[in-house]
Amino acid sequence: MFERRIPEWLRHAPAPSVHGFAVLAGLEGVTRGILISVFPIVIYQALGSASRVSEVYFYIGLASLLTGLLVPFLNRFLPRRWIYAIGALCYILGAGFAIVGTPEALIAALALNALAAVITFVCFNAYVLDYIKRIELGRNETLRMLYSAFGWTLGPVAGVALYAWWPPAPFLIAGVSAAVMLAIFAYMRLGNGKLITRAKRPPPNPLAFLGRFVQQPRLVAGFSFAVIRSCGWWAYVVYLPIFAVEKGLSDQLGGILLSITNAALFASPLMLRWMQRRSVPVAVRTGFAAASVLFVVAGSLGALPWLALAALFVASLFLILLDVSAGLPFLMAVKPSERTEMSAIYSSYRDVSGILTPGFAWAVLLFAPISGIFYLTGAAFFSAFVIARKLHPRLGENRLAPSE
Repeated sequence: MFERRIPEWLRHAPAPSVHGFAVLAGLEGVTRGILISVFPIVIYQALGSASRVSEVYFYIGLASLLTGLLVPFLNRFLPRRWIYAIGALCYILGAGFAIVGTPEALIAALALNALAAVITFVCFNAYVLDYIKRIELGRNETLRMLYSAFGWTLGPVAGVALYAWWPPAPFLIAGVSAAVMLAIFAYMRLGNGKLITRAKRPPPNPLAFLGRFVQQPRLVAGFSFAVIRSCGWWAYVVYLPIFAVEKGLSDQLGGILLSITNAALFASPLMLRWMQRRSVPVAVRTGFAAASVLFVVAGSLGALPWLALAALFVASLFLILLDVSAGLPFLMAVKPSERTEMSAIYSSYRDVSGILTPGFAWAVLLFAPISGIFYLTGAAFFSAFVIARKLHPRLGENRLAPSE
């Protein structure tokens, strides 16, 4: 008689690994990357006004911020695995709404995508901290970026091309990618994270540290760098495609430029070496100064859209330099005893920029063309440059000096 044996993968949950988390990140990169350049175009076509697009993004940004703050609270009542699954299902449901194609359905799809991103982001990071050893975190981040590069590099141009061929196509692909992501998450059996002993005191509330945060000018400056940098990316990702369409150019142009920009992320190691040979303050000031000039130039070239787009594209390369360098002033100023709380405050910069950018753009578009958004973004970069002039000239010198 042959003995029936239960397959090993059914008897024992597979051990979570760096590769497993990288696969999840890669699939989310496909899910989001293929739609990042499609949503601004379809929302603009549905609403017919850049001002109304800004209004929609503003309210969705508020909802995203509140959702991110509520996820830890909800985790008291719902297992983390269910919260992550809800986030993945929001991606799938959002794809379904987008295929319907009515203005109301498209706005609902955009909102569900934003909520899915923040929910899965919070849960993903919690799982990584639970299952990946500290010495493996660097390798995990490297693999995460490598696996995500495909979706973020090819996704934007593929999304707009597929939308031009058959409008439901990019949304179907995003929905299938999210479904596969959910299936792999279920296969990994991450559960609710590692079991830990009950804390002897309540966990610290990051909001209670806001007072300590505002009392430290270096932290405030570092946070402002992160917010302004993220606002620049918002202006590039959302308003560049709308600007191109308003000027009678191809609605695929925004996706093409964003894909090329994302491909330039592979040059970030070269930017890191350049920063190591100069200094963190020099890199931060260079990035903000160049981006400021180029965004203002783009705003002044509204009558010459191709030149304006060229200026914005070059500015995006300096945004990548800021991605490499502009977060360091904050991280290097945090006291070891406050790392957890200040990191929670710092991580809110994405949601803050997601509210500020469409909010200010909404106001600007009431009395100015879309080029006014580029002027305003350039002015924000200039203010960051002025603040960066006060950074200590040897900031990060010992930590970043290349080994002999």
